[in-house]
Amino acid sequence: MQRSALYLRVVGVGVSLLLAGCAGGQHPSPTPSQTAADAPLASPQPAPAATTAPEAATASDWVPPLFISPEEEASYYVSRLADRRFVTSYGDRDNRRPWYIAAEQLGEIGLPAVPLLFARLNTSDAYEQMLVLYALQLATQDPQLMVRTGGDYVQLGVVLDPTHNAENVASAQQWWQQHAEQVTR
Repeated sequence: MQRSALYLRVVGVGVSLLLAGCAGGQHPSPTPSQTAADAPLASPQPAPAATTAPEAATASDWVPPLFISPEEEASYYVSRLADRRFVTSYGDRDNRRPWYIAAEQLGEIGLPAVPLLFARLNTSDAYEQMLVLYALQLATQDPQLMVRTGGDYVQLGVVLDPTHNAENVASAQQWWQQHAEQVTR
């Protein structure tokens, strides 16, 4: 009888540890050199001359430990666009600038993120919409997509300013009307 109870406890602890391991955990914050290597190649706004790489996020930036596909990774970051805490900063002490983690990651993902971003384009949250637009500008510069679109990408007039969302949405929708077929094929 005691052996059965002990066996059940051991099995219970083992299952608990297995489930905890599958649930994921905190990823260590990137070092400045790792983050600098992940920075986008093209930025719509020039960075100041004396900048440093983005620091560790102030947000709770838990990421699932394993993405099955780029679409799954894109889905995760799209879900984080509205989170105002999911941001860090870069630049020198006198010229700090925000680094929008989710939007930048979606820009790196590129083509697989584009349909998901267009699905969020008409959100009622002005902050989220601003970041959706910024991520679209970055993601549509994916080299694979630019080959399909003849070098055309979502070009925004003024980025990262929610007062320009309406005109930027119009630009993005116009791009989508012209290139939706190239994105979804």
